Amino acid sequence: MFIQKLIRTFTVLALFGALAGCAPMGVNIAEEDAATQLAIQNAVTPSDHYALAKHFEDAAREMQVKAEEKKALLEQYEKMHLYGWQSHNLKSRTMALIRKYEQAAQSNGREAASHLQMARKLKRNDAEYKAALTF
Repeated sequence: MFIQKLIRTFTVLALFGALAGCAPMGVNIAEEDAATQLAIQNAVTPSDHYALAKHFEDAAREMQVKAEEKKALLEQYEKMHLYGWQSHNLKSRTMALIRKYEQAAQSNGREAASHLQMARKLKRNDAEYKAALTF
């Protein structure tokens, strides 16, 4: 009985350690966010907006992959026979991360679509301007 409790406790602590290791670092996100905001503010050409759209599409894919990884981890938690607050805590935190990653994926997807639309509009306006000059 004592050995089983010890093994369960060790397993839970190891899983918490794995979750903490997978968590994004705040400083890197802040630096990347500032660089992205600067790029958005300075975007004036279609190629700028295409580059931003690619950046946001890549970020959306990355967030979706993380969500899928957490879903697989949640399935493992469901199969493990943990009891009490430890089980609830692991599962609820993992579900919260899944929601966070899915929301980030959707947000990045919307941002990518917006920049694609801006790029196409700028390209179309540029073509119309050049066509007007040829007359």
